[in-house]
Amino acid sequence: MPRVPLRWVLWDIKDTLLKVRGSVGDHYSKEAERWGLSLHPAEINAAFQETYRRYSSRYPNYGSSQGQTGQTWWIGVMRDTLAECKVNDPALLNTMANNLYQDFCNAEKWEVFRDSKTALERCSSLGLKLGVVSNFDNRLETILRSCGLLSSFSFVVTSEEAGVAKPSPAIFHQALQKCGTSADRVAHVGDHYVYDYLASRSVGIHGFLLDRDNSHKEGAVPQEHRVVTLDELPSRLQDLMIE
Repeated sequence: MPRVPLRWVLWDIKDTLLKVRGSVGDHYSKEAERWGLSLHPAEINAAFQETYRRYSSRYPNYGSSQGQTGQTWWIGVMRDTLAECKVNDPALLNTMANNLYQDFCNAEKWEVFRDSKTALERCSSLGLKLGVVSNFDNRLETILRSCGLLSSFSFVVTSEEAGVAKPSPAIFHQALQKCGTSADRVAHVGDHYVYDYLASRSVGIHGFLLDRDNSHKEGAVPQEHRVVTLDELPSRLQDLMIE
């Protein structure tokens, strides 16, 4: 059978198009300074990683199946992280957590990779439509807007909104419905081998792994499915647009 031409590209966001600027510990310690507290970023980072793992295990996908929202989930993570760092006042914990939750909507907290905007523009110039599939909470559109990226996309699917997270095929099926086309006309690019590459390919999407640190050299990912920078992506996609 002849191959059908590519029409859409779906994008992961965090660690694909943008990343947290600096570290979580840096941002939390600056918030603490506003309240006269001295917290070491390294201590915060360790507490955050443990708290994040615990919440992700107990309340997966922002607790969406357990009556939580992304906001209540994140404020819980932030409160518990700060409490681990010996912030004891409940009212202050609430205030700091709420401030941090809102602050992470702002572009100042995020760094857009140098190749992101050019890759989005080049894909659009090829006539491809772009969408987002991300394991993110419902702040994502606000974050993308503040970073100057939102206008590139026809739609944004977050795992909080979808009620299901990658690597579940269900979130990709929701995205395909928004694309209004079959999986073989759609590509997906992301930085996670399981959540992005394997999961998208499991539903028939042309999955590409963004391997910025060049760690997947052998075996698991065919060379033609792997890019080290987003600069390489448009030409790979162009090959899939030939009827």
